Formats: sequence, C-alpha cells, structure tokens
Amino acid sequence: QETLFPYIKDNVKEYLRAHWEEEECQRDVGLLRKQAQEDSSLDGAVPIPLESGSGEEELERVIQAVVDNVHWQMSLDRKTTALKQLQGHMWRAAYATGHVKGEIFEDVVPAIRKWREAGMKVYIYSSGSIEAQKLLFGYSTEGDILELFDGHFDTKIGPKVESESYRKIAASIGCATNNILFLTDVPREATAAEEADTHVAVVIRPGNAGLTDDEKSYYSLISSFTELFLPSST
Repeated sequence: QETLFPYIKDNVKEYLRAHWEEEECQRDVGLLRKQAQEDSSLDGAVPIPLESGSGEEELERVIQAVVDNVHWQMSLDRKTTALKQLQGHMWRAAYATGHVKGEIFEDVVPAIRKWREAGMKVYIYSSGSIEAQKLLFGYSTEGDILELFDGHFDTKIGPKVESESYRKIAASIGCATNNILFLTDVPREATAAEEADTHVAVVIRPGNAGLTDDEKSYYSLISSFTELFLPSST
C-alpha cells in the first residue's frame, strides 16, 4: 500500500511511453481498453480510444487516457485482470532495475530455514498474484529467497476470507488442514482458516491494522517468527 501501489500511480505514464511499442505492453493496453468498454456504464469510467493516427500528439492522447483509466480503477481499489496484469509487469521492471525491493523482517529467513531443516514445508498464500509474490521474494532486502518456499497460492484458489479456500490448499499440498499453521494479520482470514480446522496465529507487525480487545484475547498473537515453536515434522 505504501510502496507498490504509489509506484504504479507515479510511474505509469513513463512506463507506457518507454514500452509502448512492445508486444506485451500493447496486450496490456488492449486488455485495459476491453475492460474500459465493459465499464462504460459506470460512474466516472474513463474510455481508452484507439489510435486514429501516428502523430506524437495522438499517441500522447491515448497514453493519457490509459493513465487516467488506471488511476480511476486504482482509486476504486478494483482488482480487474487488466489492471493487475499491467501492475505486475510494471513491478517486474521496477524490481529488476532495483527501484523496488521486497522488505523482509529480519526474523523471517532464519526461522523459515529452521522450519525447513525440521522437515516442514512453507507455502505463501496471498491476495497478490503468484507473479507478484515471486517478484517480492525474488528481489528482496535479503536477496532471492524463493528457494525457501515449497509453493505459492493466490486468490485463484479462492478468497482468503472463505474457509473453502483453506480446504482446497490443504488438498492441493496433500495435507490435513489440522496439520497446517496459517499466519496472517487479518482477523477475517484467521476466522475463515479456523473454520477449515487450520491452526492460526495472528502476526503483529509495524504498519498492520490494529486489533480489537476481543481479537487480542481470542487469537494466538506473535510479533516475531522466533516466538513460534512448531513440532518437528514426522
């Protein structure tokens, strides 16, 4: 919220100008244009015209329409495939050039290494796409740490606030739900995971939303991965 999304808003015009002629960028713009047509009846929707000429002024007009459309979608916190695809490609370029790094708390990598040595498997489940996850962990403040994870899940398997998603993940990795510990900072996700008979710990970190007194007394709370003592895998 504080780094990745502002980066898109601040750099989308510059990115489009730099990559406009590339096939991938044109596919992204095509998807956004199709989405804009579907959104045409919505209040404040921003259409994206086709290029009707080859002049610099015409190109600038179309690029500005794409920029305005992206800003409009982001202002409504929309999660359209078209928007997510462009964002993913922009973040990939930003990570690769070092403009953005995934910030990893210092207790995380040593803890995960320890768990893996004990025979446990570690998976990521995020509302961010699998591609976005791999960028964050591939270009992190701790270097490329993708080797620490046995797999990735995103909302294609289901929303994080629905218990069925956790059952599907368990089935996918061939594990009973009650042999899984799910870490989250979102109580609604914790509730959904518990309903699927998954163990849960709620993580308190700087910048996370606060918890109510009831949530604090109900959930197991940790502020560092070093506070987790997990049974060895058999």
